[in-house]
Amino acid sequence: MSQVNKIDKKWYTKLYNFANSWTGTVIIVLTIIFFGAQAFIIPSGSMKNTLLIGDNLFVKKFVYGVPTPHIPWLEVPLVPGTDGHIVNGDKPKRGDIVIFRYPLNHKTHYVKRCVGVGGDELFMDNKTLYIHPKEGDAYVKENYAKEDIIAIFDRLWIKNPYRKEHPGIHNDASITPEDGYPPQVFKFMPIRVPENEFFMMGDNRDHSNDSRFWGTVPYGLVEGTPWFIYMSIDDDYSIRWDRVGKTVEELEGK
Repeated sequence: MSQVNKIDKKWYTKLYNFANSWTGTVIIVLTIIFFGAQAFIIPSGSMKNTLLIGDNLFVKKFVYGVPTPHIPWLEVPLVPGTDGHIVNGDKPKRGDIVIFRYPLNHKTHYVKRCVGVGGDELFMDNKTLYIHPKEGDAYVKENYAKEDIIAIFDRLWIKNPYRKEHPGIHNDASITPEDGYPPQVFKFMPIRVPENEFFMMGDNRDHSNDSRFWGTVPYGLVEGTPWFIYMSIDDDYSIRWDRVGKTVEELEGK
């Protein structure tokens, strides 16, 4: 056996023994949680029918850069002084489902769909969402069907974007303004999304606490995006086998 092979085998043996030690196991697990994938349970129905209460999924944490690692459960940042990421990366795109830290309580995670990025203008009327993308009227004409475009305020707006591509987005027809729901459920005036921030909404539009109520989400609070569902349990504690192992794209029939 050559000297190089002896060194390689010795190094491999040390690495194997370290990985099987308690210290090595903890370091490996924390590294995966901090920088790779983390388990997340859907706690509410705000993303129904795309994601359901009881869906247990892995979150890809490296899609939008490398978020600042936090001590599990305590949610204390291990690298203080960062803007939320130790390595910046791609930003969420329109239509992405995003896991992020709640702007009003950074220890709490939310999952919503990004419906607007920095520079976009949005408004809602009679539960219908309208968006004027930052790319302008020419972009709207080139990328959207005429029946989905409407001219308001001297510019072109896309009516109900995302619904064709993401069938889980829906409204509750039984909810009316007379039911005492907040006015933002039905309408809000035009707003421009600040640069490097994102407007988030739940797919279960009438039952979602989202950017309509507490504002946009800065990039620094963005953590990742769903990877795949590893377990799904309904209210009767039965396993939804048809959802296990599926990505969101597969559940949406893409």
